[in-house]
Amino acid sequence: MTLSASTLPGGMSAEEFLRDYWQKKPLLIRQAFPGFESPLSADELAGLSLEEEVESRIVLEHGATPWELRRGPFTEDSYRDLPARDWTLLVQAVDQFVPEVAEILDQFRFLPSWRVDDLMISFAAPGGSVGPHFDNYDVFLLQTHGHRRWKVGQMCDSDSPLLEHPDLRILSDFQQQQEWVLEPGDMLYLPPRLAHYGIAEDECMTWSVGFRAPSHAEVLTHFTDFLAQYLSDEQRYGDADLSLPADPAQIDEQTVERLQQLVLGLVQDREALGTWFGRFMTEPRYPELVQTQELEPGLLHELLASGYGLVRNPSARLAWRQEQQDYLMLFASGEHCILPLHLRPLVQLICNGRYLGAEQLAPWSDDAEAMELLQQLLGKGDLLPEQDSENEDDDD
Repeated sequence: MTLSASTLPGGMSAEEFLRDYWQKKPLLIRQAFPGFESPLSADELAGLSLEEEVESRIVLEHGATPWELRRGPFTEDSYRDLPARDWTLLVQAVDQFVPEVAEILDQFRFLPSWRVDDLMISFAAPGGSVGPHFDNYDVFLLQTHGHRRWKVGQMCDSDSPLLEHPDLRILSDFQQQQEWVLEPGDMLYLPPRLAHYGIAEDECMTWSVGFRAPSHAEVLTHFTDFLAQYLSDEQRYGDADLSLPADPAQIDEQTVERLQQLVLGLVQDREALGTWFGRFMTEPRYPELVQTQELEPGLLHELLASGYGLVRNPSARLAWRQEQQDYLMLFASGEHCILPLHLRPLVQLICNGRYLGAEQLAPWSDDAEAMELLQQLLGKGDLLPEQDSENEDDDD
């Protein structure tokens, strides 16, 4: 089981990074991954973009309309028609489709795993770019092939001027402050809202590890929607202490105070907030890839007895929370279950590992609650039998 990392790739301590850089300023780490060899070629990345379930796009810079966005899935003809330069292919969530790519996420365990959004991979022809822009989330940019020039500019916000474009958010005013050329193995960290502009010096590939950051609007609307599910129609605004109004048409301060106390009383439920947040942050990016499955009775025991383990569904998101000293909550793909405290080591194993070997699960084979939990996760599709995973690999 892999728990928190104490250092970043390249050797900086996690404490120093979190104190001085995280969400504050950029950090360039030369040779964070020395000798890195990508398990995915440019042709294989293009092959992924042909698949219906894979989210992909191509950005071109050319002609009278300087920036053009094309959305996948693409065809082989899509690539035959591309020019020799000034275009970029971007493929989202490659970690969910290529297990060898997902392994690199273990290097970022100095941050909460439930914060990870996905690993996007881009391939750019010489001169390829997506323009100067900013993101509302943290990102690590790992150069895995070729060379890309990164220009870093000003901090931005919703008032920063953009070019008029129906699909792309490209800054019309980019104020460059720093510039680096990254080569294979180099990695650049960028905090949220920092303007940046990457331009391919030659054919290059870049891996982007992005982190989920719900907006305040999302927190407010989604949490209140969650609370509303558990409120009865009889729970209503009340004013039993009403005083004679000076003007019946006036909404007075006492009324606003009652409303404020009503809202505060609802949102101050920490247990409800923690439950909602765990469910919200583990909602899968592609829910259709986490499907319930019919299980034969006794399948789990047979697997373990035969030496087979369980494999985490690459599209499943898992996290856990302990409610005081009373019980655990396991969050899996937008749902949750309440578990006894003695299952904490198993819950940690499930949430932190991509593969659960038969020898790791053997100590739990006589624990009915543990086996029921594993059976539920198998049935929901968050975990997969090792045999099924091997068969899928063979089919590929």
